[in-house]
Parts: sequence; C-alpha cells; structure tokens
Amino acid sequence: MEIPAVAALWFLPFVLPICFYVAFTDMREMKIKNHAVTALALVFVVVGLIVLPPWSGEWVGASIGPLQFSLPVYAWQLFHLVVVLFFGILLNAAGAMGAGDAKFCAAAAPFVWVGDFLLVMVILMVTTLAAFATHRLAKYSRLRQIAPNWESWDQGKKFPMGLALGASLGIYLILGVINGS
Repeated sequence: MEIPAVAALWFLPFVLPICFYVAFTDMREMKIKNHAVTALALVFVVVGLIVLPPWSGEWVGASIGPLQFSLPVYAWQLFHLVVVLFFGILLNAAGAMGAGDAKFCAAAAPFVWVGDFLLVMVILMVTTLAAFATHRLAKYSRLRQIAPNWESWDQGKKFPMGLALGASLGIYLILGVINGS
C-alpha cells in the first residue's frame, strides 16, 4: 500500500467515528450530513498538516502536457478533494449519485493515495455488496424492529451508500495501519 502507515494511524482515530456517524445517519435519514462531511475534510486539513507537513516533506512532480509543476504531498492529497468533488457533482447532476454521497467521496479523497486507487475500488465493491446484502437482510427480518423508523427501510430500490462509503474508508485506513508503506 502507498499510504504511509504512520499517516493512516494518525488519521484513523479521527476518521472512524465520522464514518460510523455517516453510516448511521444515512441509514436512519437517508442523508449524509454536511457537518459530518465538513468534519472529515477538516480532519485531513488539520491532522494532515501534522502528518504530512508541506514545509518539510518531499515534493512530487507532475506534468500535464507541456506544463510541469511540483507540489508537496499534502497539496496533492488536497487536490484529490477538488477532482473528486467535480466528478461527484457531474454524477449527481446525471442522477447517478446522491449529493451527500458525492460530498462524502470528495471529503474522503485526500485520505486515499493514488497508488491505492484500485485497492480502494475493490474495497468499495466488496463493502457495497456486503452492506447491501446486510441492509436488505435486516430490512426483511426481525432486526428491523430494533430501529423501525429508519427511512432506509422504506426507500424501495434506494440504498444508503453512506453505509458502504464509511465502511470502505475505515477499512482502507485500518489496512493502511497494518500494511502501509
């Protein structure tokens, strides 16, 4: 894994409670709250300055056509937020993704290293399948009686993706602590 184990270890205790909260509120209300998304982004902004200080860390170069430039790792990771937010807005406008899901993905993007993108996609696919199956199993069983008023039970084909998105980010950071560079 590309994510430094130290970075994953620093981020994990702050990110994990937010992921649980996002999963809970999305199942309960079919909404990912803006304050949770803001908190997630702020965790990277604040803790990232400690873990990946832009003034003393390495700078990574890139080129787009004839343009070449170099930025600190911290800035590149923040740039992920902008890129994912742009595509999330497009997907939301096309009706393929909820606005809260798009914002959560954008806020989670700085935590994901580019070299780990395929791994994160695999984690997301497996987590989505497991979350969908678990949610539907609970929906049609006596487990539903534990939280009978959750909106996600009565949404037809809609599914609270915050459950899968939050779990995916949490699993990625846990794996980063164990197997990170």
